[in-house]
Amino acid sequence: MRLLIANGYLIDPTQGVNGGGDLLVEDGRVASLLPRGSAVPEGAQVLDATGLVVAPGFIDLHAHLREPGQEYKETVESGARAAAAGGWTGVCAMPNTDPVNDNPAVTRFVIEQAEAAGHANVFPVGAITKHSEGRELAEMGEMKRAGIVAVSDDGRSVPSAGMMRRALEYARGFDLTVVDHCEDRALAAGGVMHEGAWSLRLGLRGSPALAEELDAMRDCALAELTGARLHLAHVSTRGALEAVRRAKGRGVAVTCEVAPHHFTLTDAAVRGYDTNTKMCPPLRSPDHLEAILEGLRDGTVDAIATDHAPHHADEKALEYDHAPNGITGLETAVGLALDKLVREGVVSLERLVELCSVNPAKIFKLADRGTLRPGAWGDVTILDPDLEWTFDASRSQSKSRNTPFDGWTLRGAAVATVVAGRIVYRREGERSALSRERSAVESLKG
Repeated sequence: MRLLIANGYLIDPTQGVNGGGDLLVEDGRVASLLPRGSAVPEGAQVLDATGLVVAPGFIDLHAHLREPGQEYKETVESGARAAAAGGWTGVCAMPNTDPVNDNPAVTRFVIEQAEAAGHANVFPVGAITKHSEGRELAEMGEMKRAGIVAVSDDGRSVPSAGMMRRALEYARGFDLTVVDHCEDRALAAGGVMHEGAWSLRLGLRGSPALAEELDAMRDCALAELTGARLHLAHVSTRGALEAVRRAKGRGVAVTCEVAPHHFTLTDAAVRGYDTNTKMCPPLRSPDHLEAILEGLRDGTVDAIATDHAPHHADEKALEYDHAPNGITGLETAVGLALDKLVREGVVSLERLVELCSVNPAKIFKLADRGTLRPGAWGDVTILDPDLEWTFDASRSQSKSRNTPFDGWTLRGAAVATVVAGRIVYRREGERSALSRERSAVESLKG
């Protein structure tokens, strides 16, 4: 099976590639990068990428696919389909399922469901502790043999420094990255939004930024002590980013991710009590949002992840205090990044590819991914940076609709997703005027 992605603009930071060319994928792997306009190999399917950006497949380090146990919110199949529609060729599934993914049986189940679905790749993340209860370490070695790519207790921070130290030391023995949700629960004290002026105005209990920052500082210090690999999930505060920045300066093996809602929205969005603005960590004040933009600019932030957290409409239709945390994100993340980061000059397209593809593959050591080198997996994300489109949550591929971005008009989108040389998603009927113009020019030249 051969696929020629022709006439695109190739961006691959791992090879210093940034220019026009063709990409040939054969038998699921990258065969070669060819000069633009090369002859079509015999029997190859052709995907015309004129006016489009061709990049190594984007990998989401942080998503919740809910299966097993909460299939009414999402399944592996629907989540992987939504991922492909959003431009993600791979998605890392958090372990907060029912039962928790703390054993090889659940790990294998998730992998088998993903293989049967045939959309985006799904890489399971195993639990750090049994049942994610923070009391006893899970069998990381058995889960790694079954296929996990990292360990995390996801929405639950590892509760004590002693347990976190043991987790880091244990994970290091299996060459696994430890992912922590930084939140000192005693300090957070059940807060449902960011503690600040808006929480006071709205009469909602606030969670201070320091609740995240204390755990971030603790984790960085423990990673330095143990020499293990640490990844901080959905960083949202200036202090947490500064802890990562300083740790990196000392040579600590620490990385971090940010979610699009934290570089797009502030706590002012909560003023309508829309529970689709409720997440953990919460939307922060403008000074923290600016700190995230700074971290994206200066390289402190390593990855953009969706933190896709689907919930049924009935669950979100509760009082703000009682509604669950989380929003969907797989189909809006890339568009928000292109519109709010690339178009506004926060990062370049090449840097966006690093944040969504190259770095995620490195952080979880996903072999032969995050690159278009010959021999790598033929996973490709194709972008139209100029496409103007409106997100309609009612047409989402996810089973859930809990998003604050319904009806938002964005400029820039993923328009095709290729997994192991198969086109698993293609946006039909929409191409930007610029792309159409370039396509017409190329056809006249031909």
